[in-house]
Amino acid sequence: MRIPTHEKVERLRERYPKGTRVVLNTPFDDPYAEQTAGDRATVELVDDLGQLVCRWDCGSSLSLIPGEDDFRKLTEEELKEEQNEQTQDDMNLSM
Repeated sequence: MRIPTHEKVERLRERYPKGTRVVLNTPFDDPYAEQTAGDRATVELVDDLGQLVCRWDCGSSLSLIPGEDDFRKLTEEELKEEQNEQTQDDMNLSM
């Protein structure tokens, strides 16, 4: 892995601020990783190496490496769907 410049890391931090939701397009090239295509995570921070430190919905904390891992930000529509699902879950729990 090539170490990115300070400027590149800052651009990544602007693009993926804390709380950004991402989805994995293809599984990690790691036989021990739990994640599969479609798994979602929340960005906790971008470290000094430009890796996205994530909290995965499945409970894992593996980082994403831009340029090596195949992922994308969730769309506005996907974010709204998640909010609706969470609202439904909360309503079901309160019954």
